Amino acid sequence: MDRRQFIRSAMYFTVASATAGLSACGGGESAAAEGTFSFPSGVASGDPKANSVVFWTRCVGPAAQLSIALKLEVSSSAKFETVLASVALSATSQYDFTVRAKVTNLQANSVYFYRFVSGQDSSVVGQTKTAPAAGSTPAQVKFAWLTCQDWSVNHWSAMDLLAAEEIDFMVHLGDYIYETVGASFQTAQAEAAHTRISLPNGLAVPGGGTYANSVDDYRTLYRTYRSDPRLQELHRKFPMIAIWDDHEFSDDCWQDHQTYNNENKQETSRRRNANQAWVENMPIDFGDVSFDLNNSSYQNIRIYRDFQFGTLMHLVMTDQRLYRDDHAVDEAAVALALGHNPASGNDAIGARYFVPQTSLKQFEGLDTFALQHAPSILGATQTQWWKDTLKSSNAAWKVWGNEVTLNRMWVDMRAAAPAPYNQVYIVNADAWDGYPTHRAELMTYLKTENIKNVVAITGDLHAFQCGTIRDNPDPAIGTAVAVDFVAAGISSTSFYNYLKAGAGGTPLEPLVATPATFDAIIRGNNPDFAYVDHDAQGYAVATVTASAFTVMFNKVKPLNADGSKPAQPLLKRTRINLASGSTSPQVTDNV
Repeated sequence: MDRRQFIRSAMYFTVASATAGLSACGGGESAAAEGTFSFPSGVASGDPKANSVVFWTRCVGPAAQLSIALKLEVSSSAKFETVLASVALSATSQYDFTVRAKVTNLQANSVYFYRFVSGQDSSVVGQTKTAPAAGSTPAQVKFAWLTCQDWSVNHWSAMDLLAAEEIDFMVHLGDYIYETVGASFQTAQAEAAHTRISLPNGLAVPGGGTYANSVDDYRTLYRTYRSDPRLQELHRKFPMIAIWDDHEFSDDCWQDHQTYNNENKQETSRRRNANQAWVENMPIDFGDVSFDLNNSSYQNIRIYRDFQFGTLMHLVMTDQRLYRDDHAVDEAAVALALGHNPASGNDAIGARYFVPQTSLKQFEGLDTFALQHAPSILGATQTQWWKDTLKSSNAAWKVWGNEVTLNRMWVDMRAAAPAPYNQVYIVNADAWDGYPTHRAELMTYLKTENIKNVVAITGDLHAFQCGTIRDNPDPAIGTAVAVDFVAAGISSTSFYNYLKAGAGGTPLEPLVATPATFDAIIRGNNPDFAYVDHDAQGYAVATVTASAFTVMFNKVKPLNADGSKPAQPLLKRTRINLASGSTSPQVTDNV
């Protein structure tokens, strides 16, 4: 199925609303009795633009039914006195009974209501909002971003808090699902409502647990995650702009390679299965995104794209997994040096985490010679698109939907540890720190082209951070060009706890004696940080005006000692204000 066939298929429709004088499209009616059809994943909207929104649902009926007729109705009223668009749809087993439709000719900066109807059954009523008109200058744009919602760890009460926010839209920066069940990093307790997931074709994770392999496995994960009423409420209430990170396919992945062990096994079919399940379950605009099932490559999909909110804000969403080169430091080489198994062993420590800076520099040089370019996260084509998009933007704020941390995270152990541990360490080389030449290229471009008011909104790390980004990460010589705001995961185990587990029994263990110890060490070694909290769960809200980009970090409490979720989940809020023209964020903690 090529892209044109895909868009014309039952999976995706585009229709003009009746506000443009187009008659509403009928369809989807059925004589089936009430209760025949249901919408177990709720409803969703996404990719809001000034005159269009994409609408999504999953409709199921009798088990033997391979196709279900339904319709989407869009109105300016929650009571649907007037239907502005009515779209006949068909949910088929080929796409797990998911459908989506893009409705155009909507009014800018306006709220709309929508529902899906099949036979005598209706979905809940969702609401959405279009973006401000092109050329307009809204007084404010307010949005939230979230990331890392592991079903099997902690609780999802942060979603209750987010649903109560007054925002225009939300951004999801990846790890919408976790491809593993019962993996070693998922051994923490989860709330009782989140029972263990069973994958129909799952395979064993080296070190314990099961990972998704087939398209049915990935579909099972999306269905399960979407069964939670709190996630359904977020989708019902706010349009979402989504991108993926690693766990939509495989932990710390690059291209179509998994990294569960030192082998870095290539799994093209599995990558394609993950691509398809993501497409089926996200409310995305196929005017911007491309997907081709007939393309046998793992790159049968392109999801990077951008959104404009008048002249106030330009949101640039990148894909930092599909085109990235392998991590610079080779796991097998680290394993051989330590006498470990270069295939079945797992030497993430030393290759992707707590990597000696000297090793990273040496391996990046070798990789640059082999690849004929420095190891890249975005790839050549997307890099050029990123540069062109930011350079041509006339928005007051350029906001980068950036999956992995831009902030420098180094630890200098030269005076604190015995040989061979007396080195400068890169704490997380799966992030931009592990691709220093590529990061320098992008940040130098911002400096050279004099592109101002660039902020990154980031996920992945399972921590709250805010820091100034330079063309050279040495504060003594680098020029500040951007600010990175990192939001903690909704529920995933914190970055601090991962490091504490990994550093146990090593000379690095004193670094993670307590969360405060680790935070202080990171701040002390990286003076460009304005704020850090590496033992956290929660979400972030940004309020954007012409004069400031203001972020509120919302940190939630962990599960209670008895495994129950906290009755009052909010632990604290931290406000960080970045004035227009500045790269020096101002922090107000415990607001």
